[in-house]
Amino acid sequence: MSEVQKVPSALLIDELAKQLKESFSDVIKPPPWALIVKTGSGRERPPAGEDWWYVRCAAILRKLYLYGPVGVGSLRTAFGCRQRPGARGREHFRKAGGSIIRKLLQQLEQAQLVEKHRSGRTLTAKGKSLLDRLAHKVFRDLQKDVPELKKYA
Repeated sequence: MSEVQKVPSALLIDELAKQLKESFSDVIKPPPWALIVKTGSGRERPPAGEDWWYVRCAAILRKLYLYGPVGVGSLRTAFGCRQRPGARGREHFRKAGGSIIRKLLQQLEQAQLVEKHRSGRTLTAKGKSLLDRLAHKVFRDLQKDVPELKKYA
């Protein structure tokens, strides 16, 4: 079992987003329209966080690591949400926007962390080693806080 599955996803994604912002800032950067755009038709407002572009990029990398070759369509479903129609009726599921996911995958390809595969996109060896290294670091930091985790090391 890999350490990417052992560590909590929120901690890994935060650490990976910081790493992407520091190390790959020349290739991975939000476009000018990223400040005002919604991430899908089911959302009411744009993302509130300043670094949401890097957080979404890190979440995509984690999904690629865990679920193998993944395409834009399945990532749209994974990042979708329930749309609340107001007083009119029931909620309905809406997929996330594909343009943001496509731009992120293109930037990750330029950073040589992701490559195209015939059934979607996969992580390169560089991307896998980055995720493994950060997951190991997060797991070691968790062990300092929770000593009971040493038996899983």
